[in-house]
Amino acid sequence: MTERRQTRGDLKKARARKNKKDTPKTPSKNWLKRIFLTVLFLGVAGLVAGAGLFAFYASTAPELDEELLKDPVSSEFYDKNGEKFATIGAENREYVKFEDIPKSMVDAVLATEDVRFFEHHGLDFYRLGGAILANIREGFGAQGASTLTQQVVKNSFLQNEKKLKRKAQEAWLAFQLERKYSKEEIFEMYFNKVLMSGRIYGIGTAAKYFYGKELSELSLDEEAMLAGMMQLPNAYNPIKNPERAEKRRNIVLSLMVQHGKITKAEMEEAKAVDIQAGLADEETRQAFAGTKYDAFLDIVQDELEENGDGSAMAEGIKVYTTLDPKAQQVVEGIMNDDRNFPTENIQSGIGVVDTKTGQILAVGGGRNYGAERGFNYADDLTQNHPGSAMKPLLDYGPAIEYLKMSTGQTIVDEPMNYTNSKQTIRNWDLKYMGTMSVRKALYASRNVPAVKVFKEVGAEKAKEFISGLGIDAKNVYEADAIGGGAITMSPIQMAASYAAFGNNGVYNDPHAITKIVYRDGKTSKDYTPKPNVAMSDYTAYMVTDMLRDVVSNKPDASAPSARISGLDIAGKTGTTNYSNDEFNKYNLPSTSVPDSWFAGYTTNYSIAIWSGYEKRSEPITTWDERRLPQYLFKDIMSELSKDVETARFKKPSSVVEATIEIGTNPLKLASEFTPVEKRQTELFVRGTEPTEVSSEYEEKTIPAPYNVKADLDLGGQSISVDWSYDPIFDEETNELVPVTFEVTATLEDGKTETLGTADDNGLTVANTLSEGKYTISVVAVAEDVRSEPGTASIEVTSITEEELEPVEPETPDLGIPLPPEENEGGNNNGNQGNGNNNGNQGNDNNNGNGNNNGNQGNGNNNGNGGSNGGNNDGQPGTTPPTPPIQPSNPNEDEDETVE
Repeated sequence: MTERRQTRGDLKKARARKNKKDTPKTPSKNWLKRIFLTVLFLGVAGLVAGAGLFAFYASTAPELDEELLKDPVSSEFYDKNGEKFATIGAENREYVKFEDIPKSMVDAVLATEDVRFFEHHGLDFYRLGGAILANIREGFGAQGASTLTQQVVKNSFLQNEKKLKRKAQEAWLAFQLERKYSKEEIFEMYFNKVLMSGRIYGIGTAAKYFYGKELSELSLDEEAMLAGMMQLPNAYNPIKNPERAEKRRNIVLSLMVQHGKITKAEMEEAKAVDIQAGLADEETRQAFAGTKYDAFLDIVQDELEENGDGSAMAEGIKVYTTLDPKAQQVVEGIMNDDRNFPTENIQSGIGVVDTKTGQILAVGGGRNYGAERGFNYADDLTQNHPGSAMKPLLDYGPAIEYLKMSTGQTIVDEPMNYTNSKQTIRNWDLKYMGTMSVRKALYASRNVPAVKVFKEVGAEKAKEFISGLGIDAKNVYEADAIGGGAITMSPIQMAASYAAFGNNGVYNDPHAITKIVYRDGKTSKDYTPKPNVAMSDYTAYMVTDMLRDVVSNKPDASAPSARISGLDIAGKTGTTNYSNDEFNKYNLPSTSVPDSWFAGYTTNYSIAIWSGYEKRSEPITTWDERRLPQYLFKDIMSELSKDVETARFKKPSSVVEATIEIGTNPLKLASEFTPVEKRQTELFVRGTEPTEVSSEYEEKTIPAPYNVKADLDLGGQSISVDWSYDPIFDEETNELVPVTFEVTATLEDGKTETLGTADDNGLTVANTLSEGKYTISVVAVAEDVRSEPGTASIEVTSITEEELEPVEPETPDLGIPLPPEENEGGNNNGNQGNGNNNGNQGNDNNNGNGNNNGNQGNGNNNGNGGSNGGNNDGQPGTTPPTPPIQPSNPNEDEDETVE
């Protein structure tokens, strides 16, 4: 049989089969296959491992406990000494059964928290998918998918942390809870367990606290408000944060429309209601018993919320705080004593911070602050301007830090407008003080110099500086330089910012919590912030040294009322102003101001205090009201520092002192001739101190006394010094300048004794000098200027009794006197010297009676002759001479002295 011949078609098919068999497989296809198989394997392995891990975590989950499910778990709070001071949990809770909860209230909660609650079995996989996508886009933890059931489980048994173990246990327990309890029972647990603000648990309790109503009496807008608060209770508190609360309420109303719970018209009607219109009064809220230290606990709860632990209080945590019980008691005692306040309604907020650590030690939330008061003036006061308390932070601090400006830098307080404005910058007294140092500009709180310094530093550098002190500002303006711009802060923040000056430039964020410990007793979370070097140590000290003068007794110091004797304190006042529109709108007196501040610190404590009224339309009008922060500071700081060692602020090596001449620019050292009132010791950053000495003032000289003569009387009993001096006349007034003379005696060995002072050209004093040769010096003194001395020499020797015997008088010539016309009297020799009958008759060789020039003449008459000549000036005598009297021996009469 012949073989069939292959056709052309058969050959083509054969070749195609061969080519297909010989062609190698494409590499890319192989890799795709391998990747697919790997992913499939990993996925299966992951599912198996995940299931195993889930099973393991689930097996370690706690057992369901009905008591824990229905009652809030109490959280405990400890002070800085580790002592428990508060327990918050199931106290004062209004428990409401499901059948007593209005349907509209249920709808509001479900629309906000878990709209598919009655459809799922504890886990909402639809919602879970959305949360996973959000977490992929925005990072792990960006959005949660917990159902109401999961939240009940978490708040009852688990700690608030986003970990796989907790999530696995939460899911497992939620599934178990759904099997054991009905949906209504689970909703009831959630409704009564949820933290609603501060110490308020359960929506039924919140209805009475916030609105003074039963649940059945709430309006739609009120129900929406309470439903919205559950996510962030303190942040959405309508009493403390009405603006945020209103936005949250409106979101809840919109969700209710979205899920078909209410109509759009009902939503609009509810949104139109004022957020604070139906709130209960303070007396009603105070009916809920508080705890000790309520104002401080408010700060703690806010801090928990800011750190993502807002709902952790419902989980039974232990909170370790920075509370100093002694300090808190001092603050509350002073704040609750009406005698410390000038008016009935004036308010104050106080923050007390540890200078070295930033720990909040005590809080004054307001006068007679009670549980859940609402507005805490120590922390919630974030819309009030700081006034001049801003100057060290924004002006002088940056000037020293970046420009190394000296505390003695010359600046002029003068009329000035804001840049590109016609608005004049005014001082509080509407006056300008002219040239001064920046030190005085700060302690006297002058506005114009502060703005000048701010402009020299520049807005960007000033903004950079305050950011290191915990003060966030998008922009800073010239008005901020005097505390009247956009920057605001609370007393707590101000106290922390000022503390950096007292802590060598290191800033710590103010904080009320050091750590929290979760229910398991092992897991904890650290709340202590890291310190930040905000400025150089020279800046901190130089600002502090200037602020010392604020509380000094110097003229123009702005806060002497805050001074505490024996305590090294630095501080600053602050006062804000009303605008012209506000003066007109509120019809205010011209002395009105809205805010008064004082911030002061030692090396231990930093305290900031605000005072004012609840409504801005109520002004501060008196000095007692303005100085209230200073008075409160003094009382509080005095008590806190009692029996506590307080170190002084220590000057660092980066700072040097130099005595400059005030008014020099650039600064120059004072010369030896600079007047005292122009000399000032100021601080400089090392290396920037001046070296040039001022030549503004020259040495003042006055002429020296001349023709100085010094005589010792014969008995050595007195010293007589006389001299000549030319009068001095003032060059400007041409008036005679008063001059005094100082007379001294200097012995050969250098010992100097003061003989006395005189206003004329002579001095006679008793001789108290010992034997020796002396130089007598006379120095003229006029207006604190001393002359060169005029001098004379004198020798002091002792005199014996023999040397004191009188010389025998010569026998007088009793010749017949000349005729009267030949006798000229006075000082003529031989005239009879009567002169008050105190002298003897003069002889022809004696000089009569004139000026003690004769041994026997009368010392009080100038040569008058005759018995009637004693009161006549040089008239001739008329009585014949009488015989001379024999002189007596001085040694025979002890009562008579020899001259």
